[in-house]
Amino acid sequence: MMRSFVTVFHREAQVLAGLLFAVLAVGCGGSREDFIGPRVKDTCDASWPVCSRVAGCILGTESYSEGRFPGRGQFIVQAPEAATVKVSFFLEDVTAAGEETVVLFHEEGCRARTRQASDGRAVLDMMEKFGEYTREADVTGVGDHLIEFESDMQARYVVKVDVTPLRNR
Repeated sequence: MMRSFVTVFHREAQVLAGLLFAVLAVGCGGSREDFIGPRVKDTCDASWPVCSRVAGCILGTESYSEGRFPGRGQFIVQAPEAATVKVSFFLEDVTAAGEETVVLFHEEGCRARTRQASDGRAVLDMMEKFGEYTREADVTGVGDHLIEFESDMQARYVVKVDVTPLRNR
């Protein structure tokens, strides 16, 4: 009698441990939902003037957008003071790494820009290691900053942005 109770208890514990492990494995980082967090999707189908051009959206810490590579995109980031702008991509359904992925960070009024480029394999290596591909640059001007990106990889992406004032570093 005692033997069957222990055997049943061990089996139930094993099943419970297996379920707990499965829940933790699914809940651990690296998922699209973890990347997005509480942000709201912006379809980027508006018309915001910036740098004698038109961008489809203004992204901030409350929003994200998505699309498909190969291709290019652009959006506006608003900086109330000198800041570090970090652009992050979550990649899905990658079928080809491509040759190069580029992110351009423009100062307000497009008076200057910073170009961040990576070869296709480096993008996928970063995605595999950290769960996202990120590029960042410091902007000193106050106001609207145009962010442009382009890649020849074949994948779907989710893009988000974080702005951290330089005084907080």
